Amino acid sequence: MSVTFADVQSAAERLAGRAVVTPLIESPALNERLGGRVLIKPETLQRVGAFKFRGAFNRLSRLSPDERKGGVVAFSSGNHAQGVALAARLLGLPSLIVMPADAPTVKVEATRGYGAEVRFYDRATDDREALAAAAAAERGAVVVPAFDDPFIIAGQGTAGVEIAAQARALGPSIDLLLGPVGGGGLMSGVSLAMRALSPATGLYGVEPDGFDDTRRSLEAGERRGAPPGPRSLCDALESPMPGKLTFPILRAHLAGVLTATDAEVAEAMRYAFATLKLVVEPGGAVALAALLAGKLDLAGRTAAIILSGGNVDAELFSRVLAGEY
Repeated sequence: MSVTFADVQSAAERLAGRAVVTPLIESPALNERLGGRVLIKPETLQRVGAFKFRGAFNRLSRLSPDERKGGVVAFSSGNHAQGVALAARLLGLPSLIVMPADAPTVKVEATRGYGAEVRFYDRATDDREALAAAAAAERGAVVVPAFDDPFIIAGQGTAGVEIAAQARALGPSIDLLLGPVGGGGLMSGVSLAMRALSPATGLYGVEPDGFDDTRRSLEAGERRGAPPGPRSLCDALESPMPGKLTFPILRAHLAGVLTATDAEVAEAMRYAFATLKLVVEPGGAVALAALLAGKLDLAGRTAAIILSGGNVDAELFSRVLAGEY
């Protein structure tokens, strides 16, 4: 099933009054450092602290009366889990989330706080998709994917609709837009919106160094995984490869994919805290990291960046601030 800008517009109607219209802000200090203008979309201020609520609510709101009876099951390391849990609570549905045993505590506790049942799995030995499918079969529930679903993609794209409208109100045209890529749901949805509303904008995904499966896939012209390697600081972006639905959209619309190292991400988190006064989780900071590290020349241009989430454990955040990464 293809996804279109009309689907994104429909999602925006569904989310009206439900999702937060997060602001588009800028920092004179950041603009001066980079020699251009940076418009910041802090999805850290979204419900559940991440953009994932957009897609989750849009998806769950489309369930039929029969589908609603069994509720929903999702698998996620955190932000999608929270988005599904809150959307289910708002819609009066039961939810079960399959989470890795090493998921950040703050995300596990928040997921439970939104009313979901949590079932843990081992990243090294368990198949999370199979566990979720089995749980859904037991309960008569619907599995809600993290990114490879047309309603999820359309919901995430509403962030792009907001960026385009907010940028017009501020005055500048957006030369570049950067956002994180894990499975590709956010940037595929945002790209649909931006191609319709700001077609001259160059769109860039940003991945963690070592988890550049989307970059490799675009170069190969087909979906590819990144070779096995050490874990990334950006746990939320460790998807094995782009989705079957997201990849064709990304291939059609992205100008390129950049990568950021753990050290660059940590520096971006420290900069966001000290200068922007924002708490950003590692995966949410990759677009800022790419700009701060000079991956694109911003001289005389305007860029929009998406800070996609702010759910970071206090212990990890304190270590990042202390310069341990």
